[in-house]
Amino acid sequence: MESGKKLYLECYSGISGDMTVAALLDLGADEKVLLEALESLPVSGFRVEIKRVVKSGIDACDFRVILDKEHENHDHDMEYLHGHEDGHMHHGHQEHEACGEHVHSHIHEEGNGHHHDHTHGESGGHHHDHAHGESGGHHHDHAHGESDGHHHSHVHGESDSHHHDHIHEESRHHEHSHVHEHSHHHHHEHRGMREIRQIINQGSMADGAKKLALKIFEILAQAEAKAHNMAIDEVHFHEVGAVDSIVDIVAAAVCLDNLDIHEVIVPMLCEGTGTVRCQHGILPIPVPAVANIMRSHKLPVRIVDAEGEFVTPTGAAIVAAVCTSETLPKEFAVEKVGIGAGKRNYERPGILRAMVIQDRADDQDVIWKLESNIDDCSGEVLGYVMERLFEAGARDVHYTPVFMKKNRPAWQLNVICAKEDIEKLEQIIFRETTTIGIRRMEMERTVLRREERIVDTVFGPAQVKVCEARGVKRSYPEYESVARLAGEHQAPFSQVYQTVQRCCMDDQ
Repeated sequence: MESGKKLYLECYSGISGDMTVAALLDLGADEKVLLEALESLPVSGFRVEIKRVVKSGIDACDFRVILDKEHENHDHDMEYLHGHEDGHMHHGHQEHEACGEHVHSHIHEEGNGHHHDHTHGESGGHHHDHAHGESGGHHHDHAHGESDGHHHSHVHGESDSHHHDHIHEESRHHEHSHVHEHSHHHHHEHRGMREIRQIINQGSMADGAKKLALKIFEILAQAEAKAHNMAIDEVHFHEVGAVDSIVDIVAAAVCLDNLDIHEVIVPMLCEGTGTVRCQHGILPIPVPAVANIMRSHKLPVRIVDAEGEFVTPTGAAIVAAVCTSETLPKEFAVEKVGIGAGKRNYERPGILRAMVIQDRADDQDVIWKLESNIDDCSGEVLGYVMERLFEAGARDVHYTPVFMKKNRPAWQLNVICAKEDIEKLEQIIFRETTTIGIRRMEMERTVLRREERIVDTVFGPAQVKVCEARGVKRSYPEYESVARLAGEHQAPFSQVYQTVQRCCMDDQ
């Protein structure tokens, strides 16, 4: 990513895994790189579609994970998720996200076969006609009618011979079909973190994508472990092990890595109200996993006056893993916009907008300088004054030896501060020193973008300041942090300093 660029996720309609992937693809993440990474995963029972849809009149990218009948989780079934016991909805429809975190078992009666007829209304309408026989194979006929969309189909087959015929009636479309045979059979696997780590590590993707995918899963697993009062490695649950969760999280990590995004701003997560049906029964919104992630990672949340689950566990875990700031720059330019579509039907339009922004107000700044010459104050007094000024908000304080009239040795006191702090800082100077006058100067300055970070070292966590100058990042270990670690480990200050600096370079 170029210098100064940041990713802004606008989550006013919530966030889920598939919405995130779609928005990042719309921003320009390489679709070929993504599909190759998903193909390499030792997981079957799914295919993905990438296409254009219209959400509330807005053109958006749609990333859809389509599961086979053994892995289907009813996550698009609004009556199942939010209906009463008799299956009736208690609020209206408008499309939102498919989170893939709530996995539900379902039973098909054994007979000559079963028939499912699903109709989905998108920009031109989709019709899916599925006929399942019990003769050792399954035959699926899909007819998709779209108005000017791109359709990409990625198919994972199994060894029991599934046959898929796809008929696409579109005015203009692109079709990509990938078929993979796997020799193993799935029955709603309960995967834990050990299995998840194996799956991701076996995948063919960049190291940065693997690292981020594992981080997202760790956050999600910790939240589920907390909800069930279990150790993280003892939890075997649908929410982490579900195929669509694996696909969504790996896809999001691959896209973020491909876009070379390192700074992500998320000012607010908007969550709905009510209840949702999941593996563990009917639960209040936000569900326990989301609430635990919000608490553990101090995510900014606003509860909106609308029924529905807008923030899914995967969406919350992605935000917790990648968010570096909650505050937008005062001035910025929007360079790219990506819109990801959701699947669920809620009152709010189900879109996630992602923007690549360029900070425009990062170089210029205005600061004030207070200055006074003092020839009859002791060094002890000036030392005390310096401490008081810093406590009151001064940006910097220093005093310099000078010679005044009649060759008197004296001190020139300089205080750098913001305009709003001038009055209280002057009061301290007048009260604590013998000065009878203070000069004020408004000064323009050029500053580098900077941020405070904590890096892990062999000596322990260390605080550093990271500055960026025209695409080049420089790290400066904080003195107090280095001094504390050197004292704790009885190590030379220079050794600890160099160790912290090396860890900063590895972390960038």
